[in-house]
Amino acid sequence: MNKIKVAPFVPGEVDIKETGKNSVEISAWPFEPGFAITMAHPLRRLLLGSSIGYAPISLKIDGVKHEFDSVRGMKEDIAVFIINLKNTKFKIKEELDRAVVEYSFSGPREVRASDLENDQIEVIEGDNIVLATLNEDAELNFKLEIAKGIGYIPSENIRESVDSEAIALDAFFSPVKKANYRIENVLVEDSPNFEKIVFEIETDGRITPREAFGNALETMNKQMQVFGQVFDIDLEATKTKGKSESALKQLLIPIDMLGFSARSSNSLERAGIKFIGELVLMSENEIKSIKNLGKKSLDEIMGVLESHGFGKDFELDGKLRADLIEKIKQLKA
Repeated sequence: MNKIKVAPFVPGEVDIKETGKNSVEISAWPFEPGFAITMAHPLRRLLLGSSIGYAPISLKIDGVKHEFDSVRGMKEDIAVFIINLKNTKFKIKEELDRAVVEYSFSGPREVRASDLENDQIEVIEGDNIVLATLNEDAELNFKLEIAKGIGYIPSENIRESVDSEAIALDAFFSPVKKANYRIENVLVEDSPNFEKIVFEIETDGRITPREAFGNALETMNKQMQVFGQVFDIDLEATKTKGKSESALKQLLIPIDMLGFSARSSNSLERAGIKFIGELVLMSENEIKSIKNLGKKSLDEIMGVLESHGFGKDFELDGKLRADLIEKIKQLKA
């Protein structure tokens, strides 16, 4: 007979793996059947559409009136120079929405994107991009405005907000190069139908994949607040309760599911410790005092606690502590 539920299962496991310089794999599980895609699809949309990035939005060059002009002694036309600027990945160093920077170069030389870096602006992998090639008679003086934003904004929508003498640029802010997900089945108790979301996220370096995912989660939470107002639901309180329930589930993970070595597992079993939460309730000195537990086993245990988010800095609040103690008593009765 199927167990009757009064609320959906709350996922409690999250794993983050660095898969490259600017790429991560983020997994969460277990979700009720059908719930994983309900969460994954909007998060993917938000990753692609609401991740904060930086882009040049206007360019003013001495002696240049429009994007089809040229600079004496510069090999590239202004149109090509603009394309090279658009391919450059900028980041404003301080917490500012906009930055205006001025540059002056004289030839003969190559002007690379890395040459634009200064106290205000960081350029990602700028050595790989040649912006302009100047001969011995050339002078290139320009002012560049860089802004913080999301998504894509065409130049015609930017023109009114920049210097009237500057060339407005199409702005592609999104730093996310890839945001994919897959759904896998996981076993929970006797059911093989629970689900796991695995996100694959890659950015161009202007922000990290973790920051992009955090932006998406924050945006989703803010968008949901409107319904909380209408239906008198405190989403912040609900979120806090959800975190507490999730933490309790993690604290009740059985010791034999944590991959301990045989030596550590045997010591914990002889001490009657069955759940990770029992270790969290103990001080490091109390763990040290477990019979036949050597330094190597102690280091292994502390490492596992840290990897599950229960390191030295983790603190059990009063209610969670009480709930954990009560639940352990029930399970070990």
